[in-house]
Amino acid sequence: MKYMLLAYGNEEKFNQMNKDELAEIGEKCKSFDAEMQAAGEVTWGGSLSWSSKSMRLKDGKLIVTDGPFAETKEVVGGVVIIEAPDFDAAVKLASLHPAARMGEELGWGIELRPMDDCPAIREAASNARRQT
Repeated sequence: MKYMLLAYGNEEKFNQMNKDELAEIGEKCKSFDAEMQAAGEVTWGGSLSWSSKSMRLKDGKLIVTDGPFAETKEVVGGVVIIEAPDFDAAVKLASLHPAARMGEELGWGIELRPMDDCPAIREAASNARRQT
């Protein structure tokens, strides 16, 4: 089963870090990647920009709004898709992520969610590829 690991952080605190502190975090992230590869399957992972946009219909009109949107200073800063046999195993893998192990002063944290496969999206993507 696939699980989505969301890494949260505080942009303001992150921006106050010096080059050495950022380099240390970068090294810990590289170490995390290696541990995740050794412990299980990482399907995809990447960092996200602090900025975002939201799109919602309101009164039949699409409204685009600048983000972040959560009522908090923490925003999603990274996404990792992992494969694990069950939720307990996924938690064990996610606990290797630097945001779960360090950075308390940065407001870092992890959210882990099981993912359901969406056959309709997969089929639409496959059809679109065939048409090009």
